[in-house]
Amino acid sequence: MLKFFKMIIFFILIILITIFCFLFVGKAKPAENINWGVIFSQKHSEEMGLDWKENYLAILDDLGVEHLKLIAYWDMVEPNNGEFDFSDLDFQIQEAEKRNAKVMLVMGRKVPRWPECHIPEWAMDLESHQLDKAVLDYLEAVVLRYRDSSAITMWQVENEPFFLFGYNCPLIPEETLKMEIDLVKSLDNKQRPIVVSESGEFPTWFKAAKYADIVGHTLYRVVWSSELKFYFKPPIPAVFYHRKAWLIDKVFNKKVICVELQAEPWSQVLLYDSTLEEQRKTMDLDKFKNVIEYAKNTGEDTFYLWGVEWWYWMKIKHNSGEIWQEAKKLW
Repeated sequence: MLKFFKMIIFFILIILITIFCFLFVGKAKPAENINWGVIFSQKHSEEMGLDWKENYLAILDDLGVEHLKLIAYWDMVEPNNGEFDFSDLDFQIQEAEKRNAKVMLVMGRKVPRWPECHIPEWAMDLESHQLDKAVLDYLEAVVLRYRDSSAITMWQVENEPFFLFGYNCPLIPEETLKMEIDLVKSLDNKQRPIVVSESGEFPTWFKAAKYADIVGHTLYRVVWSSELKFYFKPPIPAVFYHRKAWLIDKVFNKKVICVELQAEPWSQVLLYDSTLEEQRKTMDLDKFKNVIEYAKNTGEDTFYLWGVEWWYWMKIKHNSGEIWQEAKKLW
């Protein structure tokens, strides 16, 4: 019996070592052509005290960004039940169209930026089945509004729906996500691909691959751990993301892209409440350069950078445009 258990332990160790070597050992060949994009949040730009339209146009015209991830915030698009206001999002889409920029439009109850779930006040106390119906009505309005836009190339339905993060922002059941994706597909006359995103480090991305046409993931190099009370740099080599993407390709035949690459600080408090000294602990020019180099070494060919509002804020409010200028080299 003891010999049997020793054999079991031996085989488990062999399996673990094999998995470790597969995920962590070696290097990926950088992609020959990389599409660099940015995520723009009107809400976040305003919270940083910026003129969001000025910020957005600077991204298009000064940085020269050609790939954008824009956000259809439910609470902004439908502030009152059944009353839609697309004026701000229309501006963003139309300005992208004028410059032949390509847009991934994110929509759902859970979309980028704190508190993650952006549900309008009128929908807060709805029963779950009523909330699901309200979300579908909003998704329908968004897709019908923009399905003929030449700028839209992808839809992202929800943001990290399987990752528990945010304030009063529960996980989205798989059957609910499928219902939302099926609706978007049925309404889109151009049949654009659907992106479903997952956290970069911990899951296998299999859930996202089950429902998505394209699997998106996040990538953060330095974060604040509220549980451990210190800044933490995940000891993960770039090849880790390459191997996970390879697995998704082989098992599901799905493309993997990075939909959220850290290029701004992750502080103990919200960014606009953080001191410059605290911000520099997790992002400055050297760290920005390192992130870009790390991203290249994953072997992936598409990245959307997280933090363009902060670059502009540093440039306009603090006369520190070094990251803004460095980012220009990507376009």
